[in-house]
Amino acid sequence: MDSSHEGIQMLLTAEQEAQQMVAAARNLKTTRLRQAKEEAEKEAALYRSNMESEHRKKVDEAERLGEETEEKIQNLKKSASEVQSDVVDMLIKYVKAAKC
Repeated sequence: MDSSHEGIQMLLTAEQEAQQMVAAARNLKTTRLRQAKEEAEKEAALYRSNMESEHRKKVDEAERLGEETEEKIQNLKKSASEVQSDVVDMLIKYVKAAKC
């Protein structure tokens, strides 16, 4: 009877050890999944931050170019208006000279 009792006790002990091993494996899996999720979230946040930064740079560059273009247009208009009367006078002079 002692040997059967010892056998049963060994089986119970083995079962407890197996349950502990399964629980440890389950906990390890849960920890790894949590770490993987946290790492993925960090990578996604970094990617999002980089993309937003790039977008902001492009928007700022577009605004800067728009302002420069508008400034150049205004300068050209100003230059054209400054010489407009001279050009008209010159054209009239050449037309009169061509008629003679």
